[in-house]
This record gives sequence, structure tokens and C-alpha cells, in this order.
Amino acid sequence: MISTPTDGSARPLTQHQMAVLEALTLALVPRLQQDAQLAARVTASIASRIESAPAPVRADLERAMGALGSPAISLLVAGSARPLHRLRDAVKRAAVLRSWSTTWLAAGRSAFHALRRLVLSTWYASADARRELGLLPPLHQRAAVFAWEGPPGGTPSDAEPVVRWQVPRDRVPGSNPQRRPLPERVIDTRKLQADCIVRADAVVVGSGAGGSVVAARLAEAGREVVILEEGDYMQAYDFDEDEQALTPRLFADRALRATTDASVVLLQGCGAGGGTVVNWMLMLRTPPEVLEEWRREHGLSWLSEEVMEPVFERIEQEVHARLVPEDAHSPSNALLLRGAQALGWQAREAAINAKGCVRAGTCSLGCRYEAKQSALLTYLPRAFSEGARLFPATSVQRLEVLGRNAGGVVATKRVHALVHRPDGRPVRLVAEAPIVVLAAGAVGTPAILERSGLGGGGVGRYLRLHPTTAVLGIYDRDVYPLAGIPQSAICDHFLRRDRYGHGFWIECPALQPGLAAAALGSFGEEHWDVMRRLRQSAAFIVLVRDGSGTSGSQGAVWLDRRGRVRVSYRLTPLDLDNLKTGVEAAARLHLAAGAREVLTLHTPAVRLRDETDLHGVRAASYRPNRVTLFSAHVNGTCRMGVRPTNSGTDPHGQRHGVPGLYVADGSLLPSAPGVNPQETIMALASLVAERIIERG
Repeated sequence: MISTPTDGSARPLTQHQMAVLEALTLALVPRLQQDAQLAARVTASIASRIESAPAPVRADLERAMGALGSPAISLLVAGSARPLHRLRDAVKRAAVLRSWSTTWLAAGRSAFHALRRLVLSTWYASADARRELGLLPPLHQRAAVFAWEGPPGGTPSDAEPVVRWQVPRDRVPGSNPQRRPLPERVIDTRKLQADCIVRADAVVVGSGAGGSVVAARLAEAGREVVILEEGDYMQAYDFDEDEQALTPRLFADRALRATTDASVVLLQGCGAGGGTVVNWMLMLRTPPEVLEEWRREHGLSWLSEEVMEPVFERIEQEVHARLVPEDAHSPSNALLLRGAQALGWQAREAAINAKGCVRAGTCSLGCRYEAKQSALLTYLPRAFSEGARLFPATSVQRLEVLGRNAGGVVATKRVHALVHRPDGRPVRLVAEAPIVVLAAGAVGTPAILERSGLGGGGVGRYLRLHPTTAVLGIYDRDVYPLAGIPQSAICDHFLRRDRYGHGFWIECPALQPGLAAAALGSFGEEHWDVMRRLRQSAAFIVLVRDGSGTSGSQGAVWLDRRGRVRVSYRLTPLDLDNLKTGVEAAARLHLAAGAREVLTLHTPAVRLRDETDLHGVRAASYRPNRVTLFSAHVNGTCRMGVRPTNSGTDPHGQRHGVPGLYVADGSLLPSAPGVNPQETIMALASLVAERIIERG
């Protein structure tokens, strides 16, 4: 394992900041008031996450603490000049926080909810909180308890993604992986002592769904490939199913990435394999009508169903995409299918990229069982076998374009990067190649281009997120949403509901306690009341195909005056209508499936007992930070197109005006695809690689 350092020399929080953080923690989690030592440990853990966060994220969180600790701002927001940490009465503290949670001051809501999510996710992801909630240890530490976890019975078959094991259920296949040495082609960057230069035929920046595919294709075509990856290189042994420890390591910005106003949390993978390591495995092809839209509106005339069909088939074979059999669904997915059937809505089983899945439920924390066919097990090993080298813990700062040969093709490019050593001392690395492929994600790729003076046009614009919220159903029995395959069904009945062909679809998430706690819009005893019923809860997520009714840019990634990466985003009016309708639909699905209570993620939550309560969904506020929104689908900031003024690359993924510089990640997508984008990204990356190979 190679670990990106958290920089133990990071400046500690000030005494004032710690006082604010401690008061906030005790107010958000009143149960910690009963144990001073535990409260101190939790506060220290939260402080450590802030101290080790990337500089821009830390600065935002420190400003938020400063606001909560300011008498003047407290007077403006809560009507009291005594800020939170100066109040000793628990009732008054709770009243102050309620004022912050719904204040008319947008910046105040942003500050409060950014800190609220941090505190609650840190506490509830801990082992102490899991014990209080009555949650079971991870599957690898115990025997299977529920029918929807562990290997199901039946005859083994390679035609399905789950393993069927004729052994006692307490023997989970692959539950005790051994620590392995690094693959030979993964550079142990801990040993780099001095600045260095590497040369290759192609440099690939990023190793996720796009970068890994390009690296494998180019290496197998005989190209010498160097891969630069910002995050860790982790293997099965490292995925110990510990949410508190793994989440900051496996997600971008230590799982604190969000839009600048904190209104949308961005769950992007970080590490070798990128998002393929932490996603919930659904494999869905780009819908034909979306391909037609891209041809018609973005000049991608070559992008036909006939062209894409064999590409999709190849990807699906390479990652073992198979339909989940009916007897392998978790209760959440079974409830989704049952509710849709009762309502007469279209819903179906879906394919996942797994082989030998034991249904542990911890897909968002990496796969300890080597069942998820992520890039770690598929494309990266293929690239390594053909000589590709991967440098982990290496963040790319900028590109440098050097001269052109007689034919006008750029002869050489330099990729300037920093290798982050465990001792906190960075080593400079320069990678030189005639071909550079940016696959750093729809936040990282435009940021690199901007820092390199290669932005402009569509770079950083047209961000698409599939904005997502969740609706929680509480049932009269254990549905234990921490176990089982997280996503194996989809309700796409409303995917094309508006006049522009946009809408929403509904899936199930992996409901780990830290993620669930952060998503809920409440705190204190109200929050605890929901969390203590987590075992009886199922969640449906509503994903909106965004950008409806506009050809403009509704979101962007840019660099501020200090060079910090910023992300902004807003919903169009039609997107908002689709979101509201989606929340209503998810609530109806729960009620039809037998939920006794349904809750939204609003602040305060909308609670429903039957369909007569649905009016509350539209009456609730959807202003920023009044309802939890998140996205694991970050796309569109360097989209393909024919016009440099409104696209980032040409129709084949090459940056306008820079021969030899390509993009191969989610930023290529011209618009929201309306499906989980992993397969789309892999397919487009494969085509980009083929284009590079054809051009020699």
C-alpha cells in the first residue's frame, strides 16, 4: 500500500476554533455530553479531518467556524450576540443551531451545513457510534446473518455476478486477503528522494473509468505509458470496511468536496481505479436518444448506435457486467421493484460489474473480496502487463507544451507534478511525452487546463451533475441497508417526463451510517431518533437528468484569484420541477412497498404517513442547503463538440488547438446522459484511445 500523506505537520486549529468545534459537536450530538472523554476523541477526529483537508477546503471550513463563533454574525442569524461556544445551556444551543440551519442568509446556511455534515459523518462512521446504533461488524469479521448477505445458495454460474457457494455461510470467500507487495509496475513513490524526469510515448493523468481504459488500450497497442494518479494505490487487504478510516482516503478532497456554497456534495473517487473502486457497480449504456441528441446538437456525427454497440459489448465483457438474479436482491432493491409494480411503474433489474460478489454491502469502501471488477482488477493489470508504469500519490500541477514539428504536431509535452511523500516533503516529477491524456475527472481536468493556460471556450463550463437527493422509508422489520448489493434495480419510469425529454430515475444507495447521518438535514435528538432506526430503514435516491430547457452553462469549475479550485452549480426551473416530482415519486414507492413512515432530506424533514401528506414535498424549500443534494456523477466540463467557443475538445476528444492533448473522462460528456455514467465514460475513453492509435 502507498498512502498519500495527511501532512502531520499541518497547522493545528486555534484554541478559539477548537472551542467552536467542541460546542458544535456537543450540540449536534447531545449524547456525547454524557461522556467527556468520548466527546474529546470525536472532536479531535473532526479537527484532524479539517487540518488534513486540502488548503481550499480547510479555508472554507475555518471561515465557517469563524462565522459560528462571531458575536456579530450570531446576532444577525440567531438574534443573540452570544455565539454558540459561549452558551452553556443545551436548549439555547439547539435553538441557535435551528436558526443557523434555516437562516435567510445563504452564506450562513452554507457554513452551518458544511460543518454539520462533517461532524455527523465523522461521529456516525466511528466504531463507537456503530455500537450505539446496534449495527453489526463488517461481514469479514462475522458470519452472515441476513438472507441478503453472503453467498446465496444454488448452482454456481459464470453468467451471473454473485458467487454461489456450497459451504457454510460463516465462510465468506475472500474475507481474509493477505497483504501483497506492490505490483512491479506501480512505482513506490515513498522511495523517491530527488526530483526526477520520466519519458514515455503517452502520459495518462488519472486512473479511473477513463484513464485506466486509455492506459490499457495504448499499452496493448505497443505504446510506452506512464500513469500519474493523485491518490493511493490500494488493494483488497487495505479495504477493511472501516468507514471512518477509508472514506477520507477513497474520496476526493478527503471526502469534503462540494460546490462553493456547500449546497451539493460531490462524491468523486480518488485513488488508483478512481470512481470504479467506490461506485455501486451499475452498468448502463448511454440511451439511444441521448446519442442522437449529441449527434444533432453537438456535431458528433460519428456517434451512432452502430458504432457504440460493439464498444459497449466489449466493455461489458471486460468488466463482467451481468444482471443481478432475482434471489440476490437486497431488501431495498426488492422494495423498489415491489413499490413500482404496485404503482404500475416501469422498473427492472440491472447489470453490475462483479464476479463472485458476496453481497457485503460495503461497495463504497472498496471491495475487500475482489469481486467488484473495478479498474484495479481489470484495466490497470492489463496496462501493467504491457509495461505501463503508475505513479501514485502524484498530483499534476500543469502542462507545458513545447514547440511543434514541421507538420504542426506538438512534438513534446511536459507534465509537471508533485509526488507527495509520507514525510510531507514533496518531490517534483516531470513526465515528457508527445501524447498526454487528461482523465483527472470533471473537476481535475479543467483545473489542470486552466493552470496550464490552456483553458477558455468550453473548458470548465457546462458542468452536469445528475443532482441527487434521497427519500428514507422506515419499515416494521429489519431491512438492514448496510448489507447486500447496494444497487441492483432501477425505476426509470419518469426518465423522459418533461417536454425536453429530461426527467429522473430512482435507485438504491449503500446506506453506511456516516453517509446516512450527513445526508439527513436534522441534528440533535431528532437526528438520533432517525439514526437509531437505521436497521429498519431503506433509502431510494432520485437522480435528475439535469440541463433541461437550457443550452447554457448552469455549473462551472474554475480557479479563483488564489488559484484554488471552485465549483458552482444551479438547477434550471425544469430541473427543480423534476427533482420535486422525483421526491414525490420516491415517497410513493416507499408507501406502496409498505413503509410506515417516509422522510425527505429537507431541513426540516417532510414526514409522510400516506399519500395525503405528499403536498408537503412541493411546499418545502429547495433553496441551497435547505435540502441535501449530492452527486457521484460529475460530468461535462470539457465536453466534445465542433465549436471551440462552447466545447473543450473536438468530436474525438482532442483539445481544440492542441494536437496530441486528449481528454478521456466524464468531462467529455456533452450533456447529462440520464444513466449512471461509468459505462459511457469507459466507452468514450476506448474510442479516444483508438483515435490516438489510428493517428500513430
